[in-house]
Amino acid sequence: MASIFGFRSRDPARDRQTDLQRFDRLAKLFDQIGAEIEAEKTGLENRYRSTATNAAFLVEAMENGSASTDKSSDVSAMTGAILNYERRIAELTRQKGLMKELRHSLDAIVDGAQQAKAPTGLAKAAGRG
Repeated sequence: MASIFGFRSRDPARDRQTDLQRFDRLAKLFDQIGAEIEAEKTGLENRYRSTATNAAFLVEAMENGSASTDKSSDVSAMTGAILNYERRIAELTRQKGLMKELRHSLDAIVDGAQQAKAPTGLAKAAGRG
């Protein structure tokens, strides 16, 4: 498109394509971050279960007299680790939810942009008929 001042604007289809490519990169980034969060959360959940199991067996062994009561510091350390795992897992769950919300918002933006384009195309087609 040329104007009387010699300024040329870009084709709207090219702009839409550029926007969609940018949104696609952003969507992939959200998905990648979500996968990283999920991997960290899964690892922590596995360590949480293992630590909780070990702590339970140690406490039981101490109660049965098959482990020294000197091991109570180990139980305290495991309890601290368990609490830290719970805190971090909760934070990762919150972050994962945020990534899902951002991804959903991005999808809505892309869908809205595509729907805004559709009526124009339909109007042109209807006008020709």
